[in-house]
Amino acid sequence: MDPKQQKPEEEVATASTLLEDQLDMDMKHCFENLIVIDVGANLTNKKYSRDLDSVVQRARDAGVQKLMVHGTSVKSSKEALRLSRIYPDIIYSTAGIHPHDSKSIVEEPATWFDLEHIAQAQECVAVGPCGLDYQRDFSEPDAQKQIFAKQLHLAIRLNKPLLIHERSAQHDLLEILDKFENMPPVIIRGFMGTAEEALKYLERRFYISLTGYLCKDKSDSGVRRLLEDGTLPLDRLLVETDAPFMYPNTRASKLPQHVKTGITDRSLLYLHRYCTFQRNEPCSLPAIVEMIAAFMKKTPDEVALATAFNALKLFGLS
Repeated sequence: MDPKQQKPEEEVATASTLLEDQLDMDMKHCFENLIVIDVGANLTNKKYSRDLDSVVQRARDAGVQKLMVHGTSVKSSKEALRLSRIYPDIIYSTAGIHPHDSKSIVEEPATWFDLEHIAQAQECVAVGPCGLDYQRDFSEPDAQKQIFAKQLHLAIRLNKPLLIHERSAQHDLLEILDKFENMPPVIIRGFMGTAEEALKYLERRFYISLTGYLCKDKSDSGVRRLLEDGTLPLDRLLVETDAPFMYPNTRASKLPQHVKTGITDRSLLYLHRYCTFQRNEPCSLPAIVEMIAAFMKKTPDEVALATAFNALKLFGLS
């Protein structure tokens, strides 16, 4: 039939079908998002005490399918495990003693057995964050080394991946690690060092996890260089928000323009509506992934798929 000869009701039906098709396309575009895994969120932090359900739901809506909540002390490791049982198959926990908290175990040795018990739980998928931090003196270096070594033994015994936090202490950290054999996978989390330091980790087949810190990195030899020159391969890369810390400031003046334009409106919507410098959220992860992709000159889907695969494989996430 000639379109000009269509009856009024047929014209309405045709227009309605076209409108529905357009709405479907608009909704598909609106809800397209990256599927990502946040391997480091501090959801035991008191900043989330009033609205954790909403924080987790926002992360899911943004495309963050799974979250690893870090335990950085005996107390927070217990709480992280509790959250993993409240949000099964979404939240997974870790159990560790952060370098800053090392002295607590030295002063109360009996609490170490509590950590061992927590680390054995099925929902606990890694030991750490642990390691050495010489930038601050919350715990003496000797105490840090002692408690770090204990956690290395624990990770080896349980055959669970090891999350490492290191600041200005790479030489001592590697000296300790090199004494151990049959190490499980090692992840250098929240990496903020130089490209040269990263190479020493990559040579040992360690994984490197990146945060929104890449917005702050202004050096010529740091995280950005790792990504731009291909030093950090996708099969060694993980991503995390370190929420509520490490807010990814996409408006940073030193952030290259091609990186800023690589962030989708959808990711910016979640970032600017729900995240602040005072309280970052896991829903900011897609923006971080898109920035990493822009620095690496890859598509966000490539980075999202690779990092999610790495996390699933390393931590045995279901």
